[in-house]
Amino acid sequence: MKKLFAEFFGTYWLVFGGCGSAIFAAGYPELGIGFAGVALAFGLTVLTMAYAVGHISGGHFNPAVSFGLWAGGRFPVKDLIPYIIAQCVGAIAAAGTLYTIASGKAGFIIDNTKAGAFASNGFGAFSPDGYSLGSAFIAEFVLTLFFLLIILGATDKFANGGFAGITIGLALTLIHLISIPITNTSVNPARSLSQAIFAGGEPLSQVWLFWAAPILGAIAAGFIYKTLLQNHAEA
Repeated sequence: MKKLFAEFFGTYWLVFGGCGSAIFAAGYPELGIGFAGVALAFGLTVLTMAYAVGHISGGHFNPAVSFGLWAGGRFPVKDLIPYIIAQCVGAIAAAGTLYTIASGKAGFIIDNTKAGAFASNGFGAFSPDGYSLGSAFIAEFVLTLFFLLIILGATDKFANGGFAGITIGLALTLIHLISIPITNTSVNPARSLSQAIFAGGEPLSQVWLFWAAPILGAIAAGFIYKTLLQNHAEA
């Protein structure tokens, strides 16, 4: 249960910090943090929680990461569903907190006819810069693949594990710098689901892509790392 609580709190912090920065701070008049600030916020949430609770649960905070670690031979299949449930519950709880806070401002409303509503992900008309379903799928697949390659490499027994949290946090920052204009950046199905539930409408109907592409990319990375990159002495 400690592992599941660690995943709950880690994913909660990721969504609260990352999506919260997008909702409250990205476009704040004159002093807004913009895309770069949101990207850094997501990276910092992972970095901080990796050191806070990563030693308890492994610090996944993302169903795609759990699938990728399973494919790479680092995570037992029996723990996949419990971890994913804990991650999704944590993400939804964070989204609920964000909604409650946002509701305290007069005139607050989620306009789910626009891209990025309540920090949701999307493609086509719901992509921040109008990228197609195909472009969104490729971006999410490739970025999650490389995210998992970085995670698997940084946490390899032959790597300098003390810097793994920094490496992974910076990787997530870079991923957001690349892809916020494309999909508003997911690479994390739990993060996408939580915001889509509160946004509703088309963002919710598009959330399937932000489960399929990251999970497939993560599984591909796991098999690539295990078969092509992993030092056989480790196995």
